[in-house]
Amino acid sequence: MSDPALGLTMLALIVVVIMMGFPTAFTLMGLGMAFGFTAFYDPSQPWLDNKIFNLMVQRTFGAMTNDTLLSIPLFVLMGYVMERGALVDKMFHSVQLAFRRLPGSLAVATLVICTFWGIASGLVGAVVVLMGVIAMRPMLNAGYDTRLAAGVITAGGTLGILIPPSVMIIVYAAVAGQSVVKLYAAAMFPGFFLAFLYLVYVIGWVLIDPKVAPKLPEEKLRAPVSPWLQALGQQYSPRILPALISAVLRPQRALQIQVAELRVTWWLLVKSLAMSLVPLISLLVTLASVWWFVVIHSQAENNAADAAKAAISQPAQADSNTTLKEAAPQGGVSEPPGASGGVQEPPSASSNGVQEPPGASNGVQEPPGADSVKEPPGANDVQLPPGAETDTKKAEADGDAPMQALGDGDNSEAPRTEPVPENFYIGFYISCVLSVLLLVWYYKGFDGEQFEILDMLVKSVMPLGILTVVVLGVILLGITTATESAAVGAAGAFVMAWASGSLNFQRTKEAVFLTAKTTSMVCWLFVGSALFSAVFAILGGQRLVEEWVMAMNLSPIQFM
Repeated sequence: MSDPALGLTMLALIVVVIMMGFPTAFTLMGLGMAFGFTAFYDPSQPWLDNKIFNLMVQRTFGAMTNDTLLSIPLFVLMGYVMERGALVDKMFHSVQLAFRRLPGSLAVATLVICTFWGIASGLVGAVVVLMGVIAMRPMLNAGYDTRLAAGVITAGGTLGILIPPSVMIIVYAAVAGQSVVKLYAAAMFPGFFLAFLYLVYVIGWVLIDPKVAPKLPEEKLRAPVSPWLQALGQQYSPRILPALISAVLRPQRALQIQVAELRVTWWLLVKSLAMSLVPLISLLVTLASVWWFVVIHSQAENNAADAAKAAISQPAQADSNTTLKEAAPQGGVSEPPGASGGVQEPPSASSNGVQEPPGASNGVQEPPGADSVKEPPGANDVQLPPGAETDTKKAEADGDAPMQALGDGDNSEAPRTEPVPENFYIGFYISCVLSVLLLVWYYKGFDGEQFEILDMLVKSVMPLGILTVVVLGVILLGITTATESAAVGAAGAFVMAWASGSLNFQRTKEAVFLTAKTTSMVCWLFVGSALFSAVFAILGGQRLVEEWVMAMNLSPIQFM
């Protein structure tokens, strides 16, 4: 059997063995060792001297010294700490209440939580197992179709490997030698767009066939309202936002409210008002961040790049001028020292031009034996000295265009600013108008129940959202690498678990053990895949597949 045939046999066996249930990492490693031993086999050498063992050690050591893989245990620890902190249960309940009016609210809430949790953990298995425990039973109890319930959980779990920060993207970057930051930036939009398509598909399916997701009972769609909020609404207004504003400005009646051993204070009113304004504040921060990034931050980067280019070009221009000055006396007829304005008349010349010396009636005569001014060896043309006022076109006609180009340089002093993307202002203003209309519609129906749901969302979803924005922001803005941002995420997860009161020694130990287990699996997978791919390339399988793909003569879009 030829070597390329052995490579194709490897490719077929890996599919069969994995489908039989063997671990992927050790399957890759075992097949790589077996076929590599065959590829490097030399009858004249002992078995233990086979080069496959050296290749195995090299691939393992390469995985151990790969700095990119350092971020994997930190991201995994971030996810497991938040999972053991029981933060997802509260998040699922609050998100389900927020989307309770949508068709298939439990399925929609499951997809939203899968998206958030995929961002937090970066793994598929952790998201699927966790959401299967939390969301599967409520959906089945509500009469949801099993296909819808299982499909939502498994499809939502796959978002963990696509939406940054993803462990699989880090592994791919390490294998392919690509930048983690660029891959994160490239995967951001497809990941969220895929989650949006999942939501559209689920809502559309439920609208077409309502039997797959029956509507929940009314008692499960209600959020309990605090008694003091009910009393506040009776004193001021059923709409909580104007009631809180009036109570903060005129707190006399509000301070007299006392329900169930809870006495209303002015500080409680201020905190509740700030809680009510969270959607408005979040919208303003988001729009301001977009404006700052596109209009200010990007332009500052462009200016800095142009300034750096100008700083580099100035020494180069000075060096070229110096070279011209040194080369001028050797390029033919040169001006005497101090001549900076071109060819000057001698002191005795009158205003009518250059006068002939005595005895010369036919113009300037050449010395005997000289028909023309001869150039020194290596000089083809008369070179102009620095400072000679000569038009560029004339210099090009005389053959001195390269010299002229070196001396001219860029006359623009200020760095050029790249324009803002086309139609950005129109799109931004339309987004602002739509956001304002959405806020008006939201606050128009903002009652006590909406306030309680908002309070649950802020306490359960917003900490994870802020942590995610910080972790991704420092990566995409180039402030830190993926490893430092993963450390920030792990520290933030511990802070979130401590703030929720769910952090203890037992849960921390479980999170650390699960992190070590998952990290070991990923690292062994990295070693096994590296060994398998190396042996596959040595046997010629990679070349065979490459020739087959190139023979199809497809464009990149057609191949994808």
